[in-house]
Amino acid sequence: MLRTGLRMSDLLGDRALLKEKVERIVQDYALRFSQHSFDAEEEYARLESLIPRITPMIKDTVLYMNESLRSNKRILVEGANAAMLDIDFGTYPYVTSSNCTVGGVCTGLGIPPSKITNVIGVVKAYTTRVGAGTFPTELTDDIGNAMADIGHEYGVTTGRRRRCGWLDLMVLKYSHMINGFTSLAVTKLDILDTFQELKVCVGYKLDGKDLPSFPADHALLERIEPVYTTIKGWDSSTVDCRTFDSLPEQAKTYLNVIKEFLGVKIGWVGVGQSRDSIIVI
Repeated sequence: MLRTGLRMSDLLGDRALLKEKVERIVQDYALRFSQHSFDAEEEYARLESLIPRITPMIKDTVLYMNESLRSNKRILVEGANAAMLDIDFGTYPYVTSSNCTVGGVCTGLGIPPSKITNVIGVVKAYTTRVGAGTFPTELTDDIGNAMADIGHEYGVTTGRRRRCGWLDLMVLKYSHMINGFTSLAVTKLDILDTFQELKVCVGYKLDGKDLPSFPADHALLERIEPVYTTIKGWDSSTVDCRTFDSLPEQAKTYLNVIKEFLGVKIGWVGVGQSRDSIIVI
């Protein structure tokens, strides 16, 4: 891997050195992509014109974060992608190019591991996936289509339909092993309001034998058989519920199955699209 990229700190430093770096990068690109034309002077001029606009937004984030911690400020970090898209621990090769598990807090922001006090796992009440990759609990029938339509499971930018399926607790367990959740936020419970019967994956079988965890080998993942527990649906709206006790009994059962399987408390339950459509437990 080449280490020739420009960093934000380069924009704040010596302009002559910055120009040298730009010229070196352009020269490298010209050698590797000879079918395209590159102009070092043009690239540098474009970059230089952006520096005054970018500079006010550049900060030494390691120093900033650690000064904030020393001042006893609370820091909330939000993961940009799901754990199973993590470059190291996700369903490789169907992953992103960074660590979107909790370790990314340390490698991406320079926050010491010892300063992470709570890790909230955000999970839908069912499982979805965008694009390719094995999806053991995927529903390609009318139920899966209904989940996608009721849950508006379409990409905001691309409009691409997300693949939907039953909640996979084996995936969630694996994610918990990596991230160490201290609590869960279960979202979109209301999407399941009209289903007469629900299934939750509580295990994997491979060639008739139980698997202890989510397999690292994608080839094995394609052969596994999900083991389900079936829960009767609640067939009533949860949209107006604002306390755990006000939920239908079967909805409580569904949430308790998640909590007991993982051994992690549920702190929040989403039951709608508005900001106040949330149950704090």
